[in-house]
Amino acid sequence: MHMRCTFRTPPADAPSRPLPARAAYVVREHAVLAASMALAAATMVAVPPDAQYLGYIDWRTLGCLFSVLAVANAFRYIGAFDRAARMAIDRFDSPRSISLALVAATAVLSMVATNDLALVVMLPLSAATLVKAGCPDLLPATFAMQSIAANLCGMIMPFGNPQNLYLYSFYSIGLFEFLRTMGPPFAASAALVALASWALTTKAPAGKVEPEGGIRMPIDRRRFAAYVILIAVAMLAVFRLVHVGVAVVVVTGVLALTDRRALKAVDYSLLLTFVCFFVFAGNLSRVPALSDFATSVMTSDGVFAAAGLSQFISNVPAAVLLSHFTADWQALLVGTNIGGVGTVVGSLASLITIRHFATIRKVFPGLRNDRALDVGRFFGLFAATNLAFFAVLLPLCVLYL
Repeated sequence: MHMRCTFRTPPADAPSRPLPARAAYVVREHAVLAASMALAAATMVAVPPDAQYLGYIDWRTLGCLFSVLAVANAFRYIGAFDRAARMAIDRFDSPRSISLALVAATAVLSMVATNDLALVVMLPLSAATLVKAGCPDLLPATFAMQSIAANLCGMIMPFGNPQNLYLYSFYSIGLFEFLRTMGPPFAASAALVALASWALTTKAPAGKVEPEGGIRMPIDRRRFAAYVILIAVAMLAVFRLVHVGVAVVVVTGVLALTDRRALKAVDYSLLLTFVCFFVFAGNLSRVPALSDFATSVMTSDGVFAAAGLSQFISNVPAAVLLSHFTADWQALLVGTNIGGVGTVVGSLASLITIRHFATIRKVFPGLRNDRALDVGRFFGLFAATNLAFFAVLLPLCVLYL
């Protein structure tokens, strides 16, 4: 998936708006959360609240996700991700190599900091870098491939994508089994990302680009060391070597003392969305007719069913829902990760890319008349590349499993 829907402060005039307008604003800003709440509420009509509701919530997944997101935010605020990305980019001096480096950096970052955070960090850096290099025409291809890289390359780690973290916890998957299952799909995806990125940048202008100058602020070494310990604690919790409650307490306590912004920036609406999907899926699993149908579909072709459903409701809710109807976690894991490409809905982290691309002309007024930055044209490229990846990877993964 991943769904990025962080809370935003309403405009100053929001309180003075009529109630319907304020409600519309909230729904627009938190559309995914609003949809998940509506779905959960609808299923509560068919299955009224009872004692079984308490068993719906996977608190371990929520705790691990909170810890990983909080520590990733802490690293972001001290400039660690930005610094690492710039060091990698500075090693390349041609527009094409810089574009490829930006895509590669996004892919690597998605493995350790979730797909949506990778895009939040890398897209502004990509825009600034390519504009400064004098090749804004590379932005559409670079943004499209960064989105695909973030959604696909994070599949190799349990904490790379939210659905991975959930399924890793729900099925108590071992790390070796996880890596063995996701290794081939990851290798195929990474190879395709590299080939497509190379092909889409064939028209890159020739010549060298001067390395970016200027003074860079040093990283606070004490905080960096503390955050390395925190991410180790969070990972130990993911791998079930430390109780998740201990990880949540340690991460919260340390960040409350060192950088409360990291705690405030956690995507709490994502956590609430997970809770709603837990209720939604738990209730549907108690409807006999639906349960029998979903079980039958997952038994006949789990990868195709998981990837296909992801195209309509996104891969995180697809993972939560279908996990109640199958023991074949391999098919569900591979299917929901491949389902991150295809339609824009496949992974709602894709919306981050589209939304950020639409702001480039505002951030760089000199590019307002650049036809290469037309949002409509970019959306066409974005949709075509995502569908192409889905069309190639889905049959490969169906044959694989």
